[in-house]
Amino acid sequence: MKKDIYTLGIESSCDETSVSVVKNGREVLSNVIHSQIDIHKQFGGVVPEIASRNHVDAISTVMKEAISEAGITLSQIDAVCPTYGPGLVGALLVGVAYAKGLAYALNKPLVGVNHIQGHIAGNYISHPELKPPFLCLIISGGHTQLVYIKDYTEFETLSRTRDDAIGEAFDKVARVIGLEYPGGPKVDKLAEMRTT
Repeated sequence: MKKDIYTLGIESSCDETSVSVVKNGREVLSNVIHSQIDIHKQFGGVVPEIASRNHVDAISTVMKEAISEAGITLSQIDAVCPTYGPGLVGALLVGVAYAKGLAYALNKPLVGVNHIQGHIAGNYISHPELKPPFLCLIISGGHTQLVYIKDYTEFETLSRTRDDAIGEAFDKVARVIGLEYPGGPKVDKLAEMRTT
């Protein structure tokens, strides 16, 4: 009988602390997110030091909630998989340090995950039938890239922005026209209203 594989994903690359339990690489059993939007709203954007401190405060609670929601025990985890980059250095350090300690305590492998490759892999969960090769347009708060996915672990970046990612540009436009953080969704909503 084939054993199910449970991975514990830890994401702390910016201003959200997130922990997920995934079964056999495709089935999300839990995805708990602690958002810091209300904290950073007063500054008009993410303050890296404040984000890092809030990750420290939230990560243990978020992890415990994710394990509970998944209906498994920590001893059933087969690998601990933190985001190691790219992202805010201090925020990443919180997730990686926590994951290292947890992996050591559980005597489980620690498998670092590239943030951008994580965005790509999310497609396999949303579209279980998806298989390489394919093109992937990655548009997030800090990254905008067109990537050719040759195989599950083989990628070629075809194009990327030279300065700001689309998400950052939206936030900056929002700030200039007086919209509060996060501005991207608000700019998008305004654009929708003007086209209808």
